[in-house]
Amino acid sequence: MQISSRFTVALHIFTCVDTFKDTQKVTSGFLAGSIGTNPVVIRKILTQLQAAGLIRVARGTGGIKPARELSDISFYDVYRAIEPVEGGDLFRFHENPSPRCPVGRNIHTLLDAKLKDIQDAMEHEMKKYTIADLRTGMQDILAKDA
Repeated sequence: MQISSRFTVALHIFTCVDTFKDTQKVTSGFLAGSIGTNPVVIRKILTQLQAAGLIRVARGTGGIKPARELSDISFYDVYRAIEPVEGGDLFRFHENPSPRCPVGRNIHTLLDAKLKDIQDAMEHEMKKYTIADLRTGMQDILAKDA
């Protein structure tokens, strides 16, 4: 299992939008240059963030803005927008465990609650961090560089 790079790209987008909001026209091209990817990838992620109600995008003007306070957008919110989890379950189970095998017949009983606990713990941790934390961290880094 691995969360795709789209999640960290989305966090990068929020950080760029906040960092450059007063000094730079933040477009998908600008973001692609900072992130090192294709603008098409950026536009797809922006569409997902917008559909989730996390950002507002003014087409053509480079107007990307958070749809709510940065402290009200958690990493979990971004994760849910970018990494839609099939059926709500992070772990995908193999399709056809054999009912004739004692392991195959009982694997769900063995694993389901444990995997749910692991997913719940990860989601709980993601809810602790917000985009405002990225703002604070970036401001600290820039202050040290100055």
